[in-house]
Amino acid sequence: MERFLTKCVHSGTLRSEMKTINTPIYQSSTFILTSEDYEKISEGRVRDINIYSRYGNPSRRSIEEKIAALTGAEDAISFSSGMGAISTTLLTFLKPKDKILTTIDLYGGTYSFIKNLLSKFNIEFVLVNPENTDEIIKNMEGVNVILFESLSNPLLKMVDIEEIAKNKREGQLLIIDNTFLTPYNFNPLNYGVDIEIHSASKYLNGHSDLIGGFISGSEELMEKIWPNMLILGTSMEPITAFLLERGMKTLGIRMEKHNKNAEKIAKLLQNHEEIETVFYPALSNYSQKELRNKYLKVGTGGVVTFMVKGGDKRGVDFMHSLKIIKEAASLGGVESLISMPFNTSQRSLTEEERTKIGILPGTVRLSCGIEDEADLIEDINQALLRTSK
Repeated sequence: MERFLTKCVHSGTLRSEMKTINTPIYQSSTFILTSEDYEKISEGRVRDINIYSRYGNPSRRSIEEKIAALTGAEDAISFSSGMGAISTTLLTFLKPKDKILTTIDLYGGTYSFIKNLLSKFNIEFVLVNPENTDEIIKNMEGVNVILFESLSNPLLKMVDIEEIAKNKREGQLLIIDNTFLTPYNFNPLNYGVDIEIHSASKYLNGHSDLIGGFISGSEELMEKIWPNMLILGTSMEPITAFLLERGMKTLGIRMEKHNKNAEKIAKLLQNHEEIETVFYPALSNYSQKELRNKYLKVGTGGVVTFMVKGGDKRGVDFMHSLKIIKEAASLGGVESLISMPFNTSQRSLTEEERTKIGILPGTVRLSCGIEDEADLIEDINQALLRTSK
């Protein structure tokens, strides 16, 4: 059985007639059809052939096979964005009067989609505290879809996925967004999850130069979602698939460095006099140590969230004072990026909603890149010193 790093490099690679090492870019909107293709169409096997690139494309199929291998899934579908993956999946399995169980501790775009769009279709959403497993299980009655993040954005909270899966009723679907941890650090499908979701724009690609998304799971579930991907037009471009395959080949070695840098920086910040609080699973004072020890056997991710003393004004000044770390609203790239949730990832939440989940003034989210950790630490220290009173 191939191990993770080998799967990153070789899984899904499509060799062309020209004997290329890498999967070529099949930059074509349509494909020549044969009598054999028409026969497959009549049999309903549309995904098995190349017809039109919104339906499928060899470049896309290559990376779908790769992500299926990395997540341990039967099948996978690529999308034009992470939100395309989330919205298409939820619209497939929810109808008027259905219920979705989730939390406000989500990426702001996901929460906004549920609150502002799904509610227009008379779909009810039930919000729970992800840290309270008893509360989650209690509220699962009558719910159709259960959606959480394996590590929440931005406060890095965990849910007891296996316990939730054990308490699912027949017909309920458990969906986990695994963007922050990646398949390198955690495999949700091994714990009873039905569908794993990723924003491929982040760690999977790792170079901050594309937008994409993935879902993976059973072949049966993917076959239900795929037709709606066609209808909604959320399919991925061939050039994006090509770039993504290149990025995913180094996922394992990149994540090893992301994990290492994040842990070192989190421990530094934990003891810094200018820092109020640090959120990171590897820390000794992490509030969910039992879940961390249960699920995170390899690493705890590349994101560190912390609160600087002095509130949002100090936080903004601190970010402006950084030299190596760049101020940008994303994560998962080889370069370190920093942002404040109140005006980026959680800007769609009210101040009251942010306060309720713990995003207080001065909260900063740092995506640790793969630079030398000593340089990152020096950069953080000088920025904190420059903005101290």
